[in-house]
Amino acid sequence: MIDILIVGSGGREHALGWKLRQSPEARRLIFAPGNGGTARLANSENVAVGIEDIEGLVKLAQEKKPGLIVVGPEAPLAAGLADRLRAEGFDVFGPGAQGARIEASKAWAKSFMSWYGIPTAARHAFDNLNDAINYLYSESGPYVLKADGLAAGKGVLVTENRNEALQFAAQVMQERIFGDSGAILLVEEYMQGPEVSVLALCDTKSGFIFPFPGACDYKRIGDGDVGANTGGMGVYAPTRLMDSNLVAQAFREILMPALHGFQQQGIDYRGILYAGLMLTDSGPKVVEFNCRFGDPETQALLPLIESDLLEYLLLTAQGRLTEASSLNYNGKYSVGVVLAAEGYPGVYKKGIPITDADLHFDGVELFHAGTALDPEGQLVTNGGRVFNVISTESSISLARKKVYNAINAGLGAFVGMQYRHDIAQREEE
Repeated sequence: MIDILIVGSGGREHALGWKLRQSPEARRLIFAPGNGGTARLANSENVAVGIEDIEGLVKLAQEKKPGLIVVGPEAPLAAGLADRLRAEGFDVFGPGAQGARIEASKAWAKSFMSWYGIPTAARHAFDNLNDAINYLYSESGPYVLKADGLAAGKGVLVTENRNEALQFAAQVMQERIFGDSGAILLVEEYMQGPEVSVLALCDTKSGFIFPFPGACDYKRIGDGDVGANTGGMGVYAPTRLMDSNLVAQAFREILMPALHGFQQQGIDYRGILYAGLMLTDSGPKVVEFNCRFGDPETQALLPLIESDLLEYLLLTAQGRLTEASSLNYNGKYSVGVVLAAEGYPGVYKKGIPITDADLHFDGVELFHAGTALDPEGQLVTNGGRVFNVISTESSISLARKKVYNAINAGLGAFVGMQYRHDIAQREEE
């Protein structure tokens, strides 16, 4: 049996802890810093070390000596946390800083895709605001603008309005609303089609890549995909949009070339490679790559897995993924709805009491994201996305009904709560 250190504080980390807790080989879970839900898992503890405190996390690992370290968010991966921990002799699930560039620099990721023939949208990269403005004036919409670096899922604008595009360009490059992540601005070709997220275990040491079923997340704040971009307001999996032919095509044209590209670049990549795909009329194309488990996709995918996840993460971390057998699934469908704070993704309050987090509904899991325990031990809100309510059932329709019934019955309720009402609705149409 081994202890496991999970770095992060969101719904993704709670879901990972929940699933890893089911392994007979998991002894103790340590979360840094964790949330109100991870604090309640059996044989678990939260340690108040932030995700960007690289030295503090290394010291924590040296103190606790976990048998596996799972890094949830992208920021510590981009900062080289996995490199530091591997240098200390730990088994780490997550790529080093070189591999994390696939998410941390959209400009580098675009070059990488070009080098290895991975289908994606054409792009122009600008390090000068005037050049970006001149280009936007020369083109008709729709416009797709992206800050080059990490921006917590909010550094993208898709609009048909040129003035809106010009304003966003100025905010990113001049006002630096995303800090140094806005030093370079990408303007991309507009692609049409439904989006699907494909997450895969990726191990360049043994040369193996192992995809999970496709999932669909919802990035806009409002029903009907209106309003501001968020970190994700809901999700479902698997999706009928990815039939066996599309899965095979994505594996052949996107995932395998990425694996081989990493190997040719000499990049040690042991973790999740997340391909956000647009299913265009000419086939799947990459919208973006991420270097970690998706959030909220992870929360929907893990309840579908019957296999011992710890075995697969450990084999990936050790560069032995070729030794893994096929993943077993329960044949069900999963629908997840995010309960968000009033005002999110803008300004929102924290510290709002939560009283109904312990209600039980068969086949429904409540994963904490933005929660904490106050000094009196009361569960309170502590972020924009507060909960993920996840249901699993034999069909999408039944899973949708179950998840919304649980929300309507008060599961996870708090003052000012907002959520989307149309998650997975298109699968019923």
